[in-house]
Amino acid sequence: MLGVDACEFGGQVLELLWVAMCYRGLVGDEDDAPVETVAFKAPAQKTLEEIQRLDRDDDSLVRYKNTLLGPVSSCPGDIPNVQVTSMTLLFDEGSPPQTMDLTGDLSKLPVFSLKEGVQYRIKILFKVNREIVAGLKYYHVTSRKGMTVEKDAYMVGSYGPRAEAHEFISRLEEAPNGMITRGHYTIKSRFIDDDKNVHLAWDWGVDIKKDWE
Repeated sequence: MLGVDACEFGGQVLELLWVAMCYRGLVGDEDDAPVETVAFKAPAQKTLEEIQRLDRDDDSLVRYKNTLLGPVSSCPGDIPNVQVTSMTLLFDEGSPPQTMDLTGDLSKLPVFSLKEGVQYRIKILFKVNREIVAGLKYYHVTSRKGMTVEKDAYMVGSYGPRAEAHEFISRLEEAPNGMITRGHYTIKSRFIDDDKNVHLAWDWGVDIKKDWE
């Protein structure tokens, strides 16, 4: 398993900041109200500019927000707020990584070829252009010969806009192993957020073989 790296830690802190700014005063002291009587109602989402305008008289908080969130983006409105740019399989045994570009024609994605039983991680690069995005998740459903064989969900986290791409690396996975598992697999992937916005959906394929080719 990967440790908590700087990017993941930053995402966790960003999520805490989001809660602090948007949910302030929403829940009272838990000793004053039984859990079963508390009714939760999510507030309206605030833009990055609105968050940065809050608490302007608190210099330390302003500096912290500027460091964490960066400046308000001037990215054109016709560009999606979240852009998934590539996906790569990283292999622990030292085999060369396999990458697909997700910025072009998604109907022409390459088919990855994997040795049976190989261990790998999924790396996804994505950009956040204008506003904080909360609760990003990566889902995929793997099928073989029209039958679903596996469903996976990965928590990516919450991120603010910046010029550079963010990086997500999954937990360690293992390809199917054994003669009867060899063959072609179809995978349907989605990159979504807490508001159920689908930022990208794509289909791709994997061929499981006896050895590398």
